[in-house]
Amino acid sequence: MKTTQSGIFSLGTASHAYLEWDIADGQNPRDLVSAIASLRAPRLTTGGVNLVAGFRPELWRSVAPDDAPTDLHGFNQEIAGVDDFVMPATQHDAVIWLSGSTYDVVFDATHAIIADLKGFATVADETASWPYRHNRDLTGFVDGTENPSLLDAHDVVGIPQDRPGAGGTVLLLQKWIHDSAAWESLSVHDQEQAMGRTKPDNVELDHKPATSHVARTDQDTFGHVFRRNMPYGTTTRHGTMFVGFCAEQRPLAAMLESMAGLTNGIRDALTRYTHPLTGAYYFVPSNESLCGMDEAQK
Repeated sequence: MKTTQSGIFSLGTASHAYLEWDIADGQNPRDLVSAIASLRAPRLTTGGVNLVAGFRPELWRSVAPDDAPTDLHGFNQEIAGVDDFVMPATQHDAVIWLSGSTYDVVFDATHAIIADLKGFATVADETASWPYRHNRDLTGFVDGTENPSLLDAHDVVGIPQDRPGAGGTVLLLQKWIHDSAAWESLSVHDQEQAMGRTKPDNVELDHKPATSHVARTDQDTFGHVFRRNMPYGTTTRHGTMFVGFCAEQRPLAAMLESMAGLTNGIRDALTRYTHPLTGAYYFVPSNESLCGMDEAQK
């Protein structure tokens, strides 16, 4: 039985780092995959650090064609929505997500990994993140309300055992920057109308607008995902790292299309106050698949 990378489910960690990588010129994709796979044994849960590794779907398929979901593809084209709203495509070749109890251990692990992968790949984007008020994002609202429990999350995240890529999962990673001045100029009532939930106690509105974020991303409509979103940035420039996992790509893609207004011409009101800077899909292989790549090189 193939198992999903455990760091996806490691809740409660206080510091996070997301590193997206581009393969170095002239490098063989298999060598990059093997190099990243070799990190997991010494790094995984070492010093309280969890490591999750994923790859551009096309790159993983070139290395392990029998272990890749057949219909999975990278974020290769921008999503052009209504009112000139655009979700950019910034697909890279690999991603490593580190999380731990304190930033010093995450920093040291990140520093060592960058050195270990020198020559195989270069860091294309790096973001450090941290929780805010337990489970709120920097809009002040609770994030991840519709997340499944940990008991159910494995079924939402993991590709079934009888399908290519078993035990793996699809990751959608986006960096959103908040227009804090515009958001904070709204009354709490107007913020709640944009979100579709009450701000203090996180109750879904009985008569939420069709433009509200909750209405545009209703998981009962599009399918369930497991979100590990985190705030990032400084007091003057900050936002949300959207970190969504699902056994299939379609629920993730459908939610983005709905937010952009492609479903019925109704754009998510929240996208008028927070804007995507990046967008990438990654295939996160099972533990066994990654270990196999490491062993194959020994």
